[in-house]
Order: sequence, then structure tokens, then C-alpha cells
Amino acid sequence: MAFTRATGRHRRPSRFVRTSANAAGMATLAATGVVAGIAAPAMAAPGADGVPELQDTGLRQAATLNEDIADRIGAQADAQYSAAEQAAAEQQAEEEARQQAAEHAAEMKKKAEEAKRKAAAEAAKKKAAAKKAAEARVAAEREAEEARASEVVDTRASRTAERPAAGSYVLPVAGSYVSTQYQASGGAWSSGSHTGVDFHASTGTSVRAVGAGTIVEAGWGGAYGNNVVIKMNDGTYTQYGHLDSISVSVGQSVAPGEQIGLAGNTGNSFGAHLHFEARTSPEYGSDINPVAYLRSHGVNI
Repeated sequence: MAFTRATGRHRRPSRFVRTSANAAGMATLAATGVVAGIAAPAMAAPGADGVPELQDTGLRQAATLNEDIADRIGAQADAQYSAAEQAAAEQQAEEEARQQAAEHAAEMKKKAEEAKRKAAAEAAKKKAAAKKAAEARVAAEREAEEARASEVVDTRASRTAERPAAGSYVLPVAGSYVSTQYQASGGAWSSGSHTGVDFHASTGTSVRAVGAGTIVEAGWGGAYGNNVVIKMNDGTYTQYGHLDSISVSVGQSVAPGEQIGLAGNTGNSFGAHLHFEARTSPEYGSDINPVAYLRSHGVNI
């Protein structure tokens, strides 16, 4: 870095100016008699031509010495001034660098705090959204559970309302009618006649227990296909044949009107229907008139 020095600061006059000034000073001193007093002894001796010779009194040497000292002092002052200016400039540069560093650090801190604030706000937003979604999910699950519970209650109430009293009897297929009478003759039956009655029913129609009793057979029954046999509470037996599916098991107690299976076309059958028998024992051949049996228990058929 180049340093400039202001005009007139620590600048000494040139040697020519100083010499002239010294000469002028000498003349002044001579006019006042000071120089004459000092040099008087040296001017007493005349020269060869009769003119007094000036001898060196030491004043000129002193003046020259003073000039050299003044030059060195001036050079030192100039060097010190330059060093001071350089030090001041360096200090100012360091101060500006520190200030810039401080401003940069403050700006970075501000940006970091702003980024942290935004991240916290985003995290809080996501947390709130997740909480809201969880609450909505819990509410939906609660509503679904309440709906299922209500449906179960309604179903149970409906079944209770539809189910007849424990001692009463019902048709095995609600609202149906007899399509083939008891003891009808024909080659379709191994005994030569029909041992039960057929109720009109399409595949999948609900088949019900005609009265209260206990399941003693539930499964494949040969010519009867899928069949169920119930020992009724009065000691008689009822049989339900050609079922598409069975929904009860042996040993299970059933109430009047309770579903025991679905009508179908299994076994020796020529179309979907329900074969219904009433018996005095679980054995084949102990059949009685199913229509008369149901009527005796108050069923309108």
C-alpha cells in the first residue's frame, strides 16, 4: 500500500534554503557584533598581501554538523510517520474485517434461526395433521363399531320378534306350500311311495326348525343328500332333506323358527325343494303324515 504525506508535515527546508538562512543569520550576527566578537582573534593576523586572513573558528563545522543531525532526525521522523500511517491503515483494515465478520456471523445466525423456526412450524403442522387424522380414524372406527353393535341388536331383536314361542310350531319354509303330498306313489321313491312331503323352495331359501328340539343328525344322508334330523321336545323326530348347506351341528339345541340350513337339490332330487318328514323314531320307515303332524301343533297348512 502506498502512503502519501501531507504537504508541510515533518518537512524540513532544503539544504540550500537552510544554508542561505544560516548565511543570513551569520550576517545578522556580524551586524550585531556577535560574529565579530567571536572571530576577532582570528582576523588579527594579516596575510601576505597585508589583508587579514579569516581563520576557521569552528562555527562552519558546527553548522554543517547540525545540518547532518537535522537530516537524520527528519528522516527518522518521516519513517516514524510512515510507520504510524501504515499501522493506522492496518488497524482500520483489521477493524473493518472484524466488523464484516461480525455482520456475516449475525446474518448466518439470523438465517439459521429462521430455518429452525420454519422447521419447527412445519413439524408442528405435520404433527397437528397426524393428530387430526388419527382422531378422525378413531371416530370412524367408533362409529363403525357402534353401527355393528346396533345392527347386532337390531338383528337379535328382529329374530326375537319373528321367533315363535318355545312351545309353538312353524312351517319349515316360511310362506311356502306342499308341492308333493305324503305317500304319493311313483318310482322315484325306493319304498314305492313318498315318506314325507315336499315344500316348494328355490336353492338358498332358509329352512327352519318347525319346533324346539336337539340336533341328532347333521350331514350327508344318502338319498336324502345333505339332511338334518331333530329330536323334538315332545319325543317325535323331524327330518329335512336335499339341503344345499347345513348351519347346525349334532347336539345343538334349536328353537322354533331357527334356521338350520338352506334349501337345495342334493341327493336323489329332481329339482330344488325341501323334503320334510315327521317320524316317531329316528329310523327310516317310522314316518307319519307331516301335514297332520304340523296341524296337530297349531300350524296352519
